[in-house]
Amino acid sequence: MENDTPCASSEGEGCRRIIAAAEKLFADHGFDAVSMHAIATDAGISKANIYHYFPNKDALYLAVLQSAATSLRALLQAAVDENGTASEALHHFAVHHLQHLLARPRLVRLFLRELLEKGEPRARDLADAGLADLFASLVQILQLGQERGELRKDFDPALVATMLLGANVIFFQSRELLRQYPAVTFVDRPEEYDRAMVEVLLRGIRNRSEP
Repeated sequence: MENDTPCASSEGEGCRRIIAAAEKLFADHGFDAVSMHAIATDAGISKANIYHYFPNKDALYLAVLQSAATSLRALLQAAVDENGTASEALHHFAVHHLQHLLARPRLVRLFLRELLEKGEPRARDLADAGLADLFASLVQILQLGQERGELRKDFDPALVATMLLGANVIFFQSRELLRQYPAVTFVDRPEEYDRAMVEVLLRGIRNRSEP
């Protein structure tokens, strides 16, 4: 996984500092408002050193996205490696995915801001950075569950993958609002939320006695 990032070399410490600074500044101010000089200052290095690793700001932005995608793909791989069934893998990934979002709020806000402001071009950047591969791997877990007979065959795996990821993003975005609703008892227990959410996806909500 680490080889997917530009910081995989023996001299990667400076590169990682640059990416960390860029992630923070891009998330706080937006891509267009951040200069390479500001990133260099925040990282505590010279501007020339940034260009040693990245030819321009677009390349650095893509590296920030790739770093995040690599972390998420590692979570999914761990879910597959550590669990025997598709259901177990989905539970594992959902819980750790939400923990990852809550631990890196700046990065999530960066993604959401750029998607809203830039639309399709930024969506392509995110997909190319590795999120498309992550989504495809999640779909493959669901398909494998269908092939093994663990899951029903009459659902679209891409739809369920979208629902699972979307449920976590909505929780991240709406957590403080959810806190204002008396009926919501899980806002401070994200793991409980995810386990219940995945269980609903796996079981469905229609009463089995209903037509």
